[in-house]
Amino acid sequence: MSKLNILRYPDPRLHKVAKPVTVFDARLAKLVEDMAETMYDAPGIGLAATQVDVHERVVIVDISETKDQLTAFINPEVVWASEDKHVYEEGCLSVPGIYDGVERPSRVKVRAQDVKGEFFEIEADELLAVCIQHEMDHLQGKVFVEYLSPLKRNRIKTKLQKEERAMGKEYGPRAMGGRR
Repeated sequence: MSKLNILRYPDPRLHKVAKPVTVFDARLAKLVEDMAETMYDAPGIGLAATQVDVHERVVIVDISETKDQLTAFINPEVVWASEDKHVYEEGCLSVPGIYDGVERPSRVKVRAQDVKGEFFEIEADELLAVCIQHEMDHLQGKVFVEYLSPLKRNRIKTKLQKEERAMGKEYGPRAMGGRR
């Protein structure tokens, strides 16, 4: 296993839409293993392949205290969502140190495949439902801060860009050799 690099907001690669997985092989299994190592090390409770610059529909989740209940969701889709919604305080490994309330359906039913390609369904509520929906947003190129007001989003973006510059990293036109 090897730890992967987690992209940080506002990296434009976080906005790429992931493609469906069509081949269920050793490469996919290794990706899931590497994502798990990365997520547990971060530490986090969910990770989408988009966050590690792999633009395939792969999500992993483990909300257990013991970190031994990892579930991989390949090509996940919400097949049902409750009408009742709840605001949950969310954070993200790609937006370190930032937490804010996001309103989402309280319960969902998700259909996905496992690493061998076998289909399964899961009904989730509370933290598990939030985590799955949050990670599935990444597959659509959406980061949770996009649910926030433009003012909050811009403040977060500015703060994280300053941190990146301080660490010697930069994204955007200047990083690509262009002008701002």
